[in-house]
Amino acid sequence: MIIDLHIHSSASDGKLSAKEIFREAKARRISFLAITDHDCISCQREAIVEAKKEGIRYVSGVELNVTFSDDGFHEGNPISLDFLGYQFDPTNEALESKLATIARYREERAAKILDNLNKEFKKENIQPLTNLDLKRIEESADGVLGRPHIADYLVRKSIVRTRQEAFDKYLVKCDVPKYPLYLEEASDLVRNANGKLILAHPSDPHGTSLVTLTASLLEQTRIIQERMLPLIDGIECWHSRSSVEVTNHYIAFAKKHELIMTGGSDCHQKPIIMGTVQVPSWVAKRFL
Repeated sequence: MIIDLHIHSSASDGKLSAKEIFREAKARRISFLAITDHDCISCQREAIVEAKKEGIRYVSGVELNVTFSDDGFHEGNPISLDFLGYQFDPTNEALESKLATIARYREERAAKILDNLNKEFKKENIQPLTNLDLKRIEESADGVLGRPHIADYLVRKSIVRTRQEAFDKYLVKCDVPKYPLYLEEASDLVRNANGKLILAHPSDPHGTSLVTLTASLLEQTRIIQERMLPLIDGIECWHSRSSVEVTNHYIAFAKKHELIMTGGSDCHQKPIIMGTVQVPSWVAKRFL
């Protein structure tokens, strides 16, 4: 049984639509999956329909960006962590309303980032970005608007050569904080919609994870035990960027605390790695 419970569609920052994801999943013999777009559930109803058409078991999903801090690390300054919501009611009004608020904030954030970019461009005698540029950036984002879309636009404008250069040279220093969704609220939103909340890729060295606070696996799980356990239902133990050591550590921790274990590729279709993470078939039983 091939399982992938962490896939992104073009409704956020993936390349494929929900329909195309299910077509690809069918070809790859994936039998259980979830689309987990960033702060967005707009494709969930379509996904449910497509899953039935293709005969693939499906569970609703979303990836929420959460503001988190711990006084013992990072000087108590907030960091971002990702949490996966599963099996929730995609028509839940409170959840839909909060995600709509976050989407509006993303647009405001993009405008503020452009203002910060223009301050840097002025120092370098680069022509400033205008409201028309902002509109074109928004139009280029098929789904959830974010810094990668701004980076790609800077490449198209020949201000930088690559997306990575855009981040390294401008977008890190010109950043504006994301919408402050805290763990308590994220937990309430998902659980009140009859869903489950899972800590995503807890020790991802190249992503949004507890590594920002500490690289120690023991310290990471201590933070989870002391700060998160009452608010979460599980942990993503299998991930495309998780080492065997990380996976085994989090499996042991999840078993000890009777947490749900999930896994997925985190596929954005760049390239298509959907279904390549070996998630045990018994994981599906936790979603009956």
